[in-house]
Amino acid sequence: QVQLVESGGGLVQPGGSLNLTCVVSGFPLANYAIGWFRQAPGKEREGVSCISTGGGSTVYADTVKGRFFISRDNPKNTVYLEMNSLKPEDTAVYYCAIEGYTCSGDAVPGHRGQGTQVTVSS
Repeated sequence: QVQLVESGGGLVQPGGSLNLTCVVSGFPLANYAIGWFRQAPGKEREGVSCISTGGGSTVYADTVKGRFFISRDNPKNTVYLEMNSLKPEDTAVYYCAIEGYTCSGDAVPGHRGQGTQVTVSS
């Protein structure tokens, strides 16, 4: 059974940092590109970042470029999202998802986690 579980969200002040973790099971992580997405209330889902199978290629949304960093540890079946210089507009539910064999900008249906809430507020 394919399962993705996120953790690491929480409440942080503007300018602060958080590290999100996505642990995957039920499929060989090393074979797939993994993306982080976010969705805020009343807003469209946004692709935040994606990392290729071997980790050699990464993609970032313009809104987070230079502040967020994605990485993966295939032997540990884990993908990370380091978030720095957080802004109130980063507030959203963040979830990880399989994007396929390459970063496509879309999540494969049914292959995403439940998400973790990130709130940036003073």
